[in-house]
Amino acid sequence: MKKSKFTTLDSLSLQDFDENAELIPLMTPEDEEAINNEELPETLPILSLRNTVLFPGVVIPITAGRDKSIKLINDANKGGKVIGVVAQKDEAVENPSAKEIHKTGTVARILRVLKMPDGNVTVIIQGKRRFKVAEVLTEEPYMNATIRDLPEAKPAVKNKEFSAIIDSIKDLALDIIKESPNIPSEASFAIKNIESNSFLVNFVSSNMNLSVEEKQSLLEMDDLKRRALATLKFMNVEFQKLELKNDIQSKVQMDMNQQQREYFLHQQMKTIQEELGGVSHDQEIEEMKLKAKDKQWDEEVEKHFEKEIGKLQRMNPQVAEYSIQRNYLELFLDLPWNEFSEDRFDLKRAMKILDRDHFGLEDVKRRIIEYLAVLKLRNDMKSPILCLYGPPGVGKTSLGKSIAEALGREYVRISLGGLRDEAEIRGHRKTYIGAMPGRIIQSLKKAGTSNPVFVLDEIDKLSNSHQGDPSSAMLEVLDPEQNSEFYDNFLEMGYDLSKVMFIATSNSLSTIQPALLDRMEIINVTGYTIEEKMEIAKRHLLPKQLKEHGLSTKDLKIGKAQLEKIVEGYTRESGVRGLDKQIAKMVRFAAKNIAMEEDYNIKVTNEDVVEVLGGPKLERDKYENNNVAGVVTGLAWTRVGGDILFIESILSKGKGALTITGNLGKVMRESATIAMEYIKANADAFGVDASVFDKYNVHIHVPEGATPKDGPSAGVTMLTSLVSLFTQRKVKKSIAMTGEITLRGKVLPVGGIKEKILAAKRARIKEILLCEDNRRDIEEIKPEYLKGLTFHYVSDMSDVIKIALTNQKVQNAKKL
Repeated sequence: MKKSKFTTLDSLSLQDFDENAELIPLMTPEDEEAINNEELPETLPILSLRNTVLFPGVVIPITAGRDKSIKLINDANKGGKVIGVVAQKDEAVENPSAKEIHKTGTVARILRVLKMPDGNVTVIIQGKRRFKVAEVLTEEPYMNATIRDLPEAKPAVKNKEFSAIIDSIKDLALDIIKESPNIPSEASFAIKNIESNSFLVNFVSSNMNLSVEEKQSLLEMDDLKRRALATLKFMNVEFQKLELKNDIQSKVQMDMNQQQREYFLHQQMKTIQEELGGVSHDQEIEEMKLKAKDKQWDEEVEKHFEKEIGKLQRMNPQVAEYSIQRNYLELFLDLPWNEFSEDRFDLKRAMKILDRDHFGLEDVKRRIIEYLAVLKLRNDMKSPILCLYGPPGVGKTSLGKSIAEALGREYVRISLGGLRDEAEIRGHRKTYIGAMPGRIIQSLKKAGTSNPVFVLDEIDKLSNSHQGDPSSAMLEVLDPEQNSEFYDNFLEMGYDLSKVMFIATSNSLSTIQPALLDRMEIINVTGYTIEEKMEIAKRHLLPKQLKEHGLSTKDLKIGKAQLEKIVEGYTRESGVRGLDKQIAKMVRFAAKNIAMEEDYNIKVTNEDVVEVLGGPKLERDKYENNNVAGVVTGLAWTRVGGDILFIESILSKGKGALTITGNLGKVMRESATIAMEYIKANADAFGVDASVFDKYNVHIHVPEGATPKDGPSAGVTMLTSLVSLFTQRKVKKSIAMTGEITLRGKVLPVGGIKEKILAAKRARIKEILLCEDNRRDIEEIKPEYLKGLTFHYVSDMSDVIKIALTNQKVQNAKKL
């Protein structure tokens, strides 16, 4: 059973029927008999109801809003107050015709008419007897029809089965009233005091929660017993639903009470926060929505945000997931979706900035200008992945900052050294407290634009662990074909990195994953010459140190000769980091004297350099060793740039054993063996007595044994050392060499030529011996770097000996 409602004709607002309980008459059998004996008129005005069915004896209030309905009620109220009431087949129809109403209805008497302020009419009617529409006479101004009576077949008074059905209806109705919170308890008194069986059936049928079609089917049943049985079945179904509903409510009542308690506590907390000037959770969400309106999102991102903020609204603020979700949405709002800084395409200005900040590095500058030129012409070129490769201290990282300034973009630097967790790149999944996005997404948030200049520092120092392979994760970041949809585990959707300009820095290419190396354009940033270091110290290092120590150019001046002394005597490096430290010592010495008010030379002298820095720590070898057979200078490439090394050979009486020392690698040992076997095979050509190989042991040593050394480029140096040893001929003074050798007597090209040339200049070497194929490397070096050097290009080992050795014997030459 349902709570009784006002029935509407025009889908207007309903009022509670129990508030008008005095309108419910308790019909007696005598009243029912009197109604049945009344004579029905032949024609009646027909009032159609939209959403209910009127049963005989039942009183219901209805609200009429249609003009036809209002006129019908007013005319009937002035006349006999008797009307015919039928239900519409479709409640959506505004003006039903004869075909759109049910044929079976109820004769009703108007009890009261009330005019509402809004112009509608509320009328209280009571059902009398059932009728059937015989013929519709007119439809204007309202429907009139001829009717015929529909008598009910009632069972005998002493019919036990019918009596049992009636008793069951009463008992079940009382149970429903008791179990349902929506039905007032006063309704039970009405049920108990109903004496008429037919009225009881009609009253219960009218107030059950049934559809119009189900009620109409009950009204159309002529047999009262059959109608009572059908009513009882409907009541059983409703009671079972009610029991199930109450059972579910009892199970969740405790949870609901707990939720209500938490709700009230949250409301109190919200009020306290607002009183203290804080921000409530609702305010946070509203601020997020307001901020989202200003974001330049595409449709997919906007839908994702709406979905995620909906999750936040449904969450309890006290659960741990709430803070994770809030942090996620804050990141989502802070990311620069489709926000780009405008590139500056003034190439002359860009060149000035690069020249201002970096002395030398012409190849790198030219590549950057080429990129800007293409970007200016096309304006849609995908950013290249540049890898600045070279020794420490040559300005690879600071070059990225200058590129950002030249482009007018934001600058972001990420240090990858020692990074071993893949989640540092791809982010953590937001399934636990402490989850956060990867370094890429965090840096974009910090930059505030989607097209910054990203410097990926020390990309060669990425390491692997059980937590994943970060270098493999970097593939998606640095691949122009993939990074338009870079997926971060925390962000849970793709982010476009295709407009970002990535610049990686590396000291070595051997430790970079081949697939990652393949995606980068390698730009070799070589070391500096002595002249370049002096110029860099004058332009950049000294002014920077003076500023950092609170001094000016009036407080300290370092001349060209003193800078050269510092570079040559206290640094041996490709970059300028060590030089920067030595200049900082000189500046600190001046700062100390100024603070203590002591006298010092503002213009630094050579004596001041020795006083502050101590004696020169890196005195170059004087190449007097050409008086010793078997000592030759070689050129080597190291991770910190070029360097010189010495190959020393000595003979001792024995049976021809070959010993190699100096912490050499496998390749370098093989070069010594190749050189030795080649000399044995060509002893006559070199003027060596073959019997020597059986009478003497040969020992080859490379000094600085604590330093690991390997590579094929010392082949020609070892060959020259051994031939000098066996022939006791002098090695040409101030000559150095590099190149790989083969058993066929060929000299092969090697790499790192520019670094080796710079090392030779630092060591005051005058002549350099190279493979013929390395000529093209020399041609790429600026002529000023080659000033004072003489190059000899060879392709055969015999050429090496002709150029490197003189015909003079060393002093006190051994007789072999």
